Amino acid sequence: MSITTFTGPIKAGNVLNTTGTTPGTIKNVGFVAMAQTASITQAGTVTAYATSIVIPAQSHILNIQFLNTTAWATTNTLSVGTSATANELVASVALIQGQVSAGPGTDATRTALWSNTGTTDIVIYVKSTNTGAGVGDIIVRYIQAENA
Repeated sequence: MSITTFTGPIKAGNVLNTTGTTPGTIKNVGFVAMAQTASITQAGTVTAYATSIVIPAQSHILNIQFLNTTAWATTNTLSVGTSATANELVASVALIQGQVSAGPGTDATRTALWSNTGTTDIVIYVKSTNTGAGVGDIIVRYIQAENA
């Protein structure tokens, strides 16, 4: 299977301009959702770890998920951010075995960063509260440069 790479945001739809008021005549073009994934381990994330995930500037984060083959130790949590502080996006999430979703919670600053990642690309960092045997993947879904 081959892979195609685009250098800019992708939009899709078959009605490019609104010419009326009924479906089929109303613009239906929207952005394509993107995703990036990185493998993480609890032992490797006790100090802030810069993943291989880089989100383009002015993007809109839709979802951060974890798929864990081994749960993080019960009393240990993970935070997600854009720097070595590693809590700008998700303050704390308990990573059980299986699929776990994380969000910004009710924090206005985190929510604003999810809505618009800012004027520069951001690296995704993760940080565990303690060591353990946890193993999994982080998946970040976003709309590329939606706010440009």
